[in-house]
Amino acid sequence: MATAVETLDKLERRITISFPISEVQSEVEKRLKVRARTAKAPGFRPGKVPMKMVAAQYGYQVETEVLNDKVGQAFSVAANENKLRVAGYPKIEPKNAEGAVEGSLTFDATFEIYPEFVVGDLSAAEVEQVKTEVSDAEIDKTIDILRKQRVHFHTKGEQGAHGDGGEPVAQDGDRATLDFVGKIDGVEFAGGKADDFAFVLGEGRMLPEFEAATLGLKSGESKTFPLAFPEDYHGKDVAGKTAEFTITLKKLEWAHLPEVDAEFAKSLGVEDGDLAKMRADIKENLEREVNGRVKAKTKDSVMDALVKAVEFDVPKALVEQDGQRLAEMTRQDMAQRGMNVKDVPFPPELFTAQAERRVRLGLILAELVKANNLQATAEQIKAQVEDFAQSYEDPQQVVKYYYSDRNRLAEVEALVLEENVVNYVLGKSKVTDKVLPFDELMGNNAQ
Repeated sequence: MATAVETLDKLERRITISFPISEVQSEVEKRLKVRARTAKAPGFRPGKVPMKMVAAQYGYQVETEVLNDKVGQAFSVAANENKLRVAGYPKIEPKNAEGAVEGSLTFDATFEIYPEFVVGDLSAAEVEQVKTEVSDAEIDKTIDILRKQRVHFHTKGEQGAHGDGGEPVAQDGDRATLDFVGKIDGVEFAGGKADDFAFVLGEGRMLPEFEAATLGLKSGESKTFPLAFPEDYHGKDVAGKTAEFTITLKKLEWAHLPEVDAEFAKSLGVEDGDLAKMRADIKENLEREVNGRVKAKTKDSVMDALVKAVEFDVPKALVEQDGQRLAEMTRQDMAQRGMNVKDVPFPPELFTAQAERRVRLGLILAELVKANNLQATAEQIKAQVEDFAQSYEDPQQVVKYYYSDRNRLAEVEALVLEENVVNYVLGKSKVTDKVLPFDELMGNNAQ
């Protein structure tokens, strides 16, 4: 039996559930008899253990199971009868003696319900739709990067098939191999000594003073110089201190970048070495990457607009659950990166704002999909999978990979559904086109 639903707050409700003690006792006895068929005890054959011993061993556990089942069933029936959309899990507490019914077990179930809301007129919602062009300049930059990835080095000053690299002195772009030793107050320190250490000048791998001292040296030459470690240097033992380094340049090589020719095109997978086809392939790959990033930025703008346009109270239970998920995901991510987070606390409260936004957007998207039939179709899912597959060497294998696992396919379905929502909102809202430079979109401003 359940009482009428009490409203405690905007979304918080309470139902009082009660059922006769005799029902619980009867069910407990029934389950104990089932247990008795296989129960074991010293001195007794299986199934021949006296009921008193079975009750003593399993009684508390079985009674707890029965109570949980009874309360769960009663709550479910009450929620269905009252057409309640329960958010999260109810908090079940025994009713105090004053409110209890004689001969019955009585519990209060306190819970939250999903908010009732509609996504109204979106014509005033402002959305930025990002656009980025892939020009010949971006293709040229990409080719330069690909050339640098295929660089090979030759001893500087020695004549070879590609030349001698110019004067045999260390310059930016050269690869220097050297021995070095560093001392602080005349004493060598851990990590301050190495033999045959190689690095490319100008890449910023070494501290500026170290690179500056190497520039201009010839093979076999040595140099001693002071080096001040920054206060925030990762090596805490030397951070903020000044060391004296002695370096000896043992080998100097110049960087030879491959020519942009048929052989270069073949190394990128263009079988006939056609340079025009190579540029077309590079452009296609860049446009695919740009398209993905542009969609992501536009989607973010749409989601921001929806959060501003639709107001309602969010169930705290759902926010707490999502906060816990985010905390655990963060812990796992950091552990996978090799960080020791075993004893590091991850309070879900740190993720409350993010969790609330995620829950709010999830509810808004669900309402939009339901109200406007924006579900992902089988054709859309297939097209999305095939689009993913195009960037791989064996597209058909990628397609099989997704269709062989329902969970993977569900992830694709969720992406398509979001895209349907984005397209719907773009068609209903106030859209402003924002042209974003290629480097800014790709995060290459520093280059």
